[in-house]
Amino acid sequence: VQLQASGGGLVQAGGSLRLSCAASGRMSSGYSMGWFRQAPGKEREFVAAINWNGGSTYYADSVKGRFTISRDNAKNTVYLQMNSLKPEDTAVYFCARSGSAYYTGSDQPSYAYWGQGTLVTVSS
Repeated sequence: VQLQASGGGLVQAGGSLRLSCAASGRMSSGYSMGWFRQAPGKEREFVAAINWNGGSTYYADSVKGRFTISRDNAKNTVYLQMNSLKPEDTAVYFCARSGSAYYTGSDQPSYAYWGQGTLVTVSS
């Protein structure tokens, strides 16, 4: 399984970005997916997760109402639409695939596969 995250970049506060995570490998569309982020000098933290068919999502309180996770199983791709970005959203964003079709939690060991990360920088 390989996960390729893209879409990061430099944006002003209040702006928007959409991250994509393309998954390759057998039956990738049958598993929950998550987004995590790691800011400089901080530990990696949970951002959002979605179950296998998009019917269930879960967000960190810090992004709720501003970020939206979605997926297109026909394209084996998961998205993270980020609106109203703040400087504190600056981080490397990682996508990950869980070992379950239904898990949408924040427990990082529950995600077996990780992408390489894409950098999001929000200027004030």
